[in-house]
Amino acid sequence: MAPSGRGVSRTRIRELLEAHDLGPSRALGQNFLCDQGMVDKIVRLAGVGTDDHVLEIGPGLGSLTEGLCATGARVVAVEIDRHLIPALTDQVGHHEESGRLTIINADVRELDWPSVLGDHRWAVVANLPYNIATPLILDLLAEQPQLERWVVMVQREAGERLVSDPGSRTYGIPSVLLAYWADARIVGSVPAELFLPKPNVESVLVEIRRRPGAADAPDYEFALLSRLVRTAFGQRRKMLRKSLAGMADGDQLETAGIDPTRRPEELGLEHWLRLTATVADEASGRT
Repeated sequence: MAPSGRGVSRTRIRELLEAHDLGPSRALGQNFLCDQGMVDKIVRLAGVGTDDHVLEIGPGLGSLTEGLCATGARVVAVEIDRHLIPALTDQVGHHEESGRLTIINADVRELDWPSVLGDHRWAVVANLPYNIATPLILDLLAEQPQLERWVVMVQREAGERLVSDPGSRTYGIPSVLLAYWADARIVGSVPAELFLPKPNVESVLVEIRRRPGAADAPDYEFALLSRLVRTAFGQRRKMLRKSLAGMADGDQLETAGIDPTRRPEELGLEHWLRLTATVADEASGRT
């Protein structure tokens, strides 16, 4: 049975899977978006056009790729599953011929980033696999400053953790580390019914905007802040003077303007930055 057209629909996705003798990989967290209205919404929220360079991670069968290419943007789609490449090419290969699309069969965590990004600034627009979404976002924010603005689909729970404010039950390590680099907010919901197969969780769209100058801080700052945050939240029910024992004592917490009896979920980014600076200054003074 030959695929019948390039529109995004449940029928089209099934045709592509059947034509290429494929099935969704549970190990890779594959759930294919099959709703044109949602594709249009994501592309609209991303705000990309003819002057933009777009990185799509995990294009799958090309539902979102088609919408991104239609804007005239230059799109690089990175797909880890080599078995999907023929079907993906079947769906969107005509954009490769026009020079607007490059398909790379690779693990995005192992890319040769300088050769992919060049000297351009990039938008990231993607339906991210649930099992790697949070660490991937945090790693790329820390390591690839050219990735400046994002609209990504993630599991609702993961999205809420990324954008949470201090005091929220979902506020934790991802919330603080993302806030170091960027501003983020949830900009839409994606019902499970819009995927094939239907996942067991709901999804959200998260917009991330890298703050200007975020990459200009000294290298040690983020590394130390990350260690402090991960250590404290590793024992989040304990007071900071106990959870951070060995890294920061009560005097250092007070110097940073932090009550040592507070718990990590009560601290905003500004508190963590002050504590990082205090610990770094005292360590430097001892050497």
